Amino acid sequence: MNKAPRSTARELALLGLSQLPTNSGSLEKKQLQEVILAAVRTLRAEVQDILETAAAELQRGSDRLLNSQISASDVQSASSMVHEAVELGQTAINRIGTAVELPELIQLTNQREVRNYALEVLTKVNDNKEEIDNLLRESIVDWQIERLPRIDIDILRIAVTEMMFIGIQKQVAIDEAVKLAQLYSSEDGYRFINGVLRRVVNKINLVLRVIAEERRNKEEGIRNKE
Repeated sequence: MNKAPRSTARELALLGLSQLPTNSGSLEKKQLQEVILAAVRTLRAEVQDILETAAAELQRGSDRLLNSQISASDVQSASSMVHEAVELGQTAINRIGTAVELPELIQLTNQREVRNYALEVLTKVNDNKEEIDNLLRESIVDWQIERLPRIDIDILRIAVTEMMFIGIQKQVAIDEAVKLAQLYSSEDGYRFINGVLRRVVNKINLVLRVIAEERRNKEEGIRNKE
């Protein structure tokens, strides 16, 4: 997997945000640190759940193969049972592949750099949530932020936080948000998130241009008085 520390930190922050109630209010640093720990525990539990589900699917696949030999009344029935067994086996293999990757992610979350950045993201989101959500409301077309899936809202919040309050390059923040969406959102969620964030960038750039123009006008006014 070889994830960069900040990519892992974003994932940890996203899982941390999912631990918070919708209207969490202002939280202390210690509370946010506990949220990070809860997110790591969630990852560990997920590994166990995935492996248990995979084991159950392998057992069901084995039962189908056995039934195809014992109880199938014709070739077509046997073929159908074998096909179902193969599909169950493939699903189980895919789940195991995911479970194999997660321990590395959990190990990376133990790095101080990862936890510190995840905590910084959580803190900035928590401290600036109203401003972040207002910007998102202005950038979401024909939809209300309250009706979005929670995971999509949190991915958007992380990206906007990185752009506005941490100083991450806008394209980097968008790219990382798209990666998170591909992992955690719906099949087409990443396209929606990419579109919203590009509109966010346009709004941020517009505000920056207005501020720069006001600054120039102010400086010219001072020079004229001199």
